[in-house]
Amino acid sequence: MLREVVSNEWFTIFIVLGLVLVTLSKFLFENRFKDFLLVIGNSKYLKIYSRDQKFIDGFDTLMFLNLLISVSIFSFIAYSELVLPSEFDLTLFVKVLFAIGALILIKVLLERLLASLFEIDELIDAYLFQKTSYLNYSGFVLLPINILLIYSITPSKPIIYTVIGLVLLINLIGFITSFKKHQKLIFDNLFYFILYLCALEIGPYLILYKLITDYNA
Repeated sequence: MLREVVSNEWFTIFIVLGLVLVTLSKFLFENRFKDFLLVIGNSKYLKIYSRDQKFIDGFDTLMFLNLLISVSIFSFIAYSELVLPSEFDLTLFVKVLFAIGALILIKVLLERLLASLFEIDELIDAYLFQKTSYLNYSGFVLLPINILLIYSITPSKPIIYTVIGLVLLINLIGFITSFKKHQKLIFDNLFYFILYLCALEIGPYLILYKLITDYNA
């Protein structure tokens, strides 16, 4: 028997949409999808597809849309469990989805702009491809987790924190993988890379954390 959840129908619709996006990715890019599944602990995917990366890529677009849906669903579940029990609000959900998408896309555009200004395009392009790949992988992992949290497992604080830790671990592995692969290039441009990390990787999340804590104060 399925666990009863408030506004379960809307969650179901968005989860089905996420499944459709992942299925399309597998159907349209079968070989790439198989390599993508093994991206953790295997640099084959990054080596092969970073050479042919485009500004607008069909596979990345489909997986990115699933990422937005999966992260938005999990954010609702986590907020309801950790902060304030809340009923599903479609308007708010869509706003969260677009806000996450806008934040990621704006960051990417700023990162590419700074890369051009500091003349480290090669380094940042490789780093952005790696980061996008592991973010998309996080969205792929969150999809079945969301299904379990909605239909089977009752969310709890330990479970939520465990999932957050898993997502952070996936992206940390991606960062370490990219650092090891491009460490010579990074050390040659160490000052600019540290400046980049502080400005566009650490800074925005500190500001976001401050805004959230002030909002809930």
